Amino acid sequence: MLQNIRDNSQGWIAKTIIGLIVVLLSFTGFEAIFNAASNSQNAAEVNGEEISLNELNQAVELQRRQLLQQFGRDFDTSLIDERLLRDAALNGLIERRLLLQSAQEADFAFSQAALDQVILQTPSFQQNGQFSAERFDQVIRQMGYSRLQFRQMLEQEMLIGQLRAGIAGSGFVTEQEIESFARLERQTRDFATLTLQADPQAITIAEDEVQAYYDENAARFMSPEQVVIDYIELKKDQFFAQVEVSEEDLKNLYEKEIANLAEQRQAAHILIESDGVRSDAEAKAKIDGIQHRLQQGEDFAALAKELSEDSGSAADGGDLGFAGPGVYDPDFEAALYALAKGEVSAPVRSEFGWHLIKLIDVQAADVPSFASLHDKLERDLKTQKVEQRFVEVSKQLEDAAFEASDLSQPAQELGLTVQTSEPFGREGGEGLSANRQVVQAAFSDEVLEDGANSSALELDPETVVVLRVKEHRKSERLPFEQVSAEIREQLLQERAAAAVQDKGEQLLADLREGKTPVEMADVGTWQVTEAATRSQDGIEPVVLQTLFRMPKPETADKPNYAAVTLPSGDYVLVRLNGVSEPQEALSAEEKAMYQRFLASRKGQQDFAAFHAQQEADAKIERF
Repeated sequence: MLQNIRDNSQGWIAKTIIGLIVVLLSFTGFEAIFNAASNSQNAAEVNGEEISLNELNQAVELQRRQLLQQFGRDFDTSLIDERLLRDAALNGLIERRLLLQSAQEADFAFSQAALDQVILQTPSFQQNGQFSAERFDQVIRQMGYSRLQFRQMLEQEMLIGQLRAGIAGSGFVTEQEIESFARLERQTRDFATLTLQADPQAITIAEDEVQAYYDENAARFMSPEQVVIDYIELKKDQFFAQVEVSEEDLKNLYEKEIANLAEQRQAAHILIESDGVRSDAEAKAKIDGIQHRLQQGEDFAALAKELSEDSGSAADGGDLGFAGPGVYDPDFEAALYALAKGEVSAPVRSEFGWHLIKLIDVQAADVPSFASLHDKLERDLKTQKVEQRFVEVSKQLEDAAFEASDLSQPAQELGLTVQTSEPFGREGGEGLSANRQVVQAAFSDEVLEDGANSSALELDPETVVVLRVKEHRKSERLPFEQVSAEIREQLLQERAAAAVQDKGEQLLADLREGKTPVEMADVGTWQVTEAATRSQDGIEPVVLQTLFRMPKPETADKPNYAAVTLPSGDYVLVRLNGVSEPQEALSAEEKAMYQRFLASRKGQQDFAAFHAQQEADAKIERF
């Protein structure tokens, strides 16, 4: 197929395609093309705000990383449906944008100083209980964010959280709702069950019935279509023995490593905000007054607790903890790094307001020796070279397989071995054939029908495979003798279940009419259970569910009846004898527990309704 396309790409096929494009242009016009081009970098538009393809790609990659972290390195990435993953990521971005728009319209706000505190106090960014700029960079880099992007994302999350809390937290329930729910939740029921067992041994199935079922359901008794594949497997760890690193390279890498280490500075500050309520001049005057009090000998921490408008650090005497370069506002950071230990800066203006900054302590960078890092550096450098070599050979393998008519030549060129799989079907098999990418490639038209080699399949970050079909075993009808026992067993089960259900339904009808059927004498005895709760142990969930859906008996001597069929085919009669309501009043603790639960559930329902209305009213366009 591919060769045919190559052969004809310069002939009449190409001319026909060009002709079709010209015709389509005449119908759609250049305006449509211009609009498509203008949206080529966008994934969607929400109430006039664009969601870029870059945002979508980043969200998809983040979801992929989360799946790998959740299921581990052995997770088969081919199981991920890329279209579904992309749709889910885009829906999440649209939902986020809608919520953010609502939060901004409602004038929710989160200060940059408070954002600093969230970052500094996040355990994931700390080492030995202190904020680590290196750890911070490492974590957000793994998430695919720069510092600025992460701060923007975090601020948006905080705003959305405020909106969610504002709506969901406003849910409330009345005393009557609490009492009613608690009464139902604590209700108990006295009941009995009578199980009529399906008995396949009491059923007779003639041979011609089995044959008739086989003939009428031919499609159910087909052997699976299977293939046997030849494949070449390229593993990254094959290259570690092939790469070498010099001491000079290791020393160069060491210098780069230690160059990234920076001292940590523990700062404290007093913040006076400048906003719409207070002018910048008023804020400056107030910070000057605080500076004067410091110069008179007053304690910095005490003044921070009394006067600082950074709620996140004021209670700690303005202490911001240890941080490295790049965390704070540039002007704030410049002033901090100009201080000696124990000094207090002159008033510093930032986008948040006016600060007085004190340098509490300096933590020198801990620079490890070259010898202590030697093994790690060697491993890291080898890993880089192996990665490069692995990519190069993977490309060589793909090119060689594309050009070859089988796998023997590519294997010989690269010093690899052609291996053969066990037969497997479209549902996959074991080992290599358990991988969905392998199954999809093996059963693709190009490989299965055209006999071509597959493209290079990246099964995981360590493994690349190229395959071709060696043998194709088409689906065939299984012989009657091979499946007759299975058919007989199925028919016995079905007819036994139908027979016991017919008998049970007649007994149920008689019981509801107040009769005591003679037939009940030989079906067993009622199994009585008293004061059963909604979570009673030892009772089939479907029976328990049926029990608590039954209406309360009108009188004690007139029980209600119901029935349910179990997956085994057994038929269970259920007799509800009585319903008991709790008599004791709720304690204050129980009432508070129910109130929290119901209010939370109602709040979540309110938020879900709010978001649904958001989506209904929004103008959303996906590109």
